[in-house]
Amino acid sequence: MIPPSPPNSPPNSPPIRIVIAEDQQLIRRAFANLLSLEADIEIVGQAPDGAEAVELCRRFRPDVVLMDIQMPRLGGIAATKQILSEFPATQVVVLTTFDTDDLVFGAISAGAAAYLLKDASEAEILDTIRGVMRGETRISPHIARKLFDELRRSRPAAPPEGASLPDLTELTDREHAILDLIAQGQSNRQIAGGLFLAEGTVKNYVSRIMEKLGVQSRTELAVKAVRTPKR
Repeated sequence: MIPPSPPNSPPNSPPIRIVIAEDQQLIRRAFANLLSLEADIEIVGQAPDGAEAVELCRRFRPDVVLMDIQMPRLGGIAATKQILSEFPATQVVVLTTFDTDDLVFGAISAGAAAYLLKDASEAEILDTIRGVMRGETRISPHIARKLFDELRRSRPAAPPEGASLPDLTELTDREHAILDLIAQGQSNRQIAGGLFLAEGTVKNYVSRIMEKLGVQSRTELAVKAVRTPKR
């Protein structure tokens, strides 16, 4: 497991504002108590279901939503899709006990920036929240293996005739290089170090690539890159 990164925000930077969406009250309160101990994190709302999570996002415009999957009224995947359609800058971190394929791929397709299981350590949860704020994608190792095994099985050696594939023709050579590194799971910081670029420059490149390919998260971007044959 990668060791947790310490908070690296300037002393006077605003805290990361978080909404917690979890239908089990004890778990919801436990997460709130854990996160509220961190100086760089502020809990702005707690929701027992996806519908209330959407309303809290409209009211408070949080930076991050910690999202369960199976909830009453509106599930986590549908709530993620609705939140990101209205507030694309919000980062959704899925934290759930469920790892079935349909839920994993559903959450990723909806735009979740991270997918963790509830057996994740406190340090991993905190590091993930800070990581997605830096533009990184985080997936539990078990989920990552499941995701990439499925992609390898489903990716054809050559595209079937008439298949709809991501249009990468508008990407520059530099954007292609960055997309390949994203597909390998590298963070902005790692990409910047490997390509001798500033981390902020890489973040701008990633935003442009996502806009060109019409995706909402780095994870979905990686999925498209893996599914698309190399040039």
